[in-house]
Amino acid sequence: MKKTILTGLRPTGNLHLGHYFGAGQNYVRLQDDYDFFLEIADVQALTDNFDNPDKVRKNVFEITKDLLAIGLDPKKVNFFIQSQIPEIAELTVFYSNLVTVARLQRNPTVKTEISQKKELFGNSGESITYGFLGYPVSQAADITAFDGEVVPVGDDQLPLLEQCREIVRKFNSIYGDVLKEPQQVLSKTTRVKGLDGNEKMGKSLGNAIYLVDDEDTIRTKVMGAVTDPNKIKKDDPANPDVCMVYYYHKLVNNDENINTVCNECKAGTRGCVQCKKELIEAMKEFLKPIQERRKFYEENPNEVKKVLEDGTKAARERAINKMAEVKKAMKIDY
Repeated sequence: MKKTILTGLRPTGNLHLGHYFGAGQNYVRLQDDYDFFLEIADVQALTDNFDNPDKVRKNVFEITKDLLAIGLDPKKVNFFIQSQIPEIAELTVFYSNLVTVARLQRNPTVKTEISQKKELFGNSGESITYGFLGYPVSQAADITAFDGEVVPVGDDQLPLLEQCREIVRKFNSIYGDVLKEPQQVLSKTTRVKGLDGNEKMGKSLGNAIYLVDDEDTIRTKVMGAVTDPNKIKKDDPANPDVCMVYYYHKLVNNDENINTVCNECKAGTRGCVQCKKELIEAMKEFLKPIQERRKFYEENPNEVKKVLEDGTKAARERAINKMAEVKKAMKIDY
């Protein structure tokens, strides 16, 4: 019997290359080996988009199209919408009694995101909502509602998974062995740098290439990518290891071309403009099959709707059964 794998994405925008290499490839690889549930976490997206529900609703369908386009098979993966599984909300309430505010505030991932919000809004944390602080509790409910045994994560998400394990252990110590303690499977590429060299790629930073970007958008972004600052003239030798253009060649180009780029860069026989133009062509070729598959789903929105309806139905059935176990253990199965 296959183990159950549970993962989720917040529908706050389209997928970029960081998502693809950091998680997407991992999902495609794992879909053959597990009973796979993939959550479109619209409720969690509302924690910091509560005033823009239209954006979240639209992106539920946008991100599903992206995921189908990269090769996830709806016959192997149950795509489901978080808000359509009320058992997740119930579990979140139950688990909130098992976690202190102080513990949530110590969570490294939460601390980092709170710090970023303070920098963005210039305050001491007054804008942090109860829902935002408590989303690790909601994530624990996401995983355990389906007996998730394996969770694919990046290294930056490990504190959230550990928080889930703590909740599971606490619950089981009180009510008996009802919940399964999930284990992580790490992505081979945990994070992709932005075109500006920033360690994180994102829309707010303006340094990401998205799977839906057209040729003109890709050209504009790549031509602005950071290169070796010590290369002044076209024939100056350069260090490809500090060049974001070479970094992206390694992601999307073939080994022969990558070696050529590296050697010519070091020898000073390759100009940055030429290198960027070649990257644009390699990027177009890399994205072509993904964008062709996505075009099919754009032209057939009912297919996307059916994928979500079927997956949500399967997820709901699993969650209802799990909730019956939980309520019996908690003596609230009246």
